[in-house]
Amino acid sequence: MFREPRSSHSLAKSISGLSRHGSLPKILIVLHQENSSPGRVGHLLEAAGFRLDIRRPPLGERLPDTLEDHAGAVIFGGPMSANDTHDFINHETDWLAVPLREEKPFLGICLGAQMLANHLGGSVGPHPDGHVEIGWYPLRPTDEGRTLMEWPEMVYHFHREGFELPRGATLLATGDVYPNQAFRYGSHAWGLQFHAELTRAMMHRWVVRGAHRFELSGAQQGRLHLEGRMIHDAALKAWLEALLVRIFGTANCAAAERV
Repeated sequence: MFREPRSSHSLAKSISGLSRHGSLPKILIVLHQENSSPGRVGHLLEAAGFRLDIRRPPLGERLPDTLEDHAGAVIFGGPMSANDTHDFINHETDWLAVPLREEKPFLGICLGAQMLANHLGGSVGPHPDGHVEIGWYPLRPTDEGRTLMEWPEMVYHFHREGFELPRGATLLATGDVYPNQAFRYGSHAWGLQFHAELTRAMMHRWVVRGAHRFELSGAQQGRLHLEGRMIHDAALKAWLEALLVRIFGTANCAAAERV
């Protein structure tokens, strides 16, 4: 059973006092639709004192050449495939060399994780039997994942493709349908196939706008998405805060002095 992190390890407390160094650090937020939101990832980071530098490459907004003035970056999901030939997909995938080279904290969520896997040489594609993960599904941490933190038992998905574990990456969590659910590359780059960032309003929008996908093999009907949220979301939210502390919570003072 997942236990919420102790308040002494909250994301806000992990960077308390940064204002003494000047401006608070900023996180690069990469979104893929005009109305997309960073959801509770953004809420938690802002509540902790980070500033959000939001870029939308599909709308022509370029990513920075360096993360020298950023404390890290998050690339979120989207309806497109990591295999699409759009210029922004290729640019984002190539751009991942920046946080990897500079050893800046990076989190990829769904499409963002698949881009990271692609960049590192792993393939991305549909399930061999055509199954999808749309709804709530069990998550099992690996031994390596369990040594890092506790994990929720159920997580929320909305995807039709998965990623191959890249060479040199560490698998942190697995699932029944798509075996690769979370991984880490080195000590700074993390990828998640599932979504912990959705607010209630975001989930309602996804359920309404994505209803045509509920007929795909393995997808759950919208009612189960919302019922599952009432049961599983508290643990997922607490886990997300603990994850953000681990990824971004201790690497910010130097960046704060530069911004």
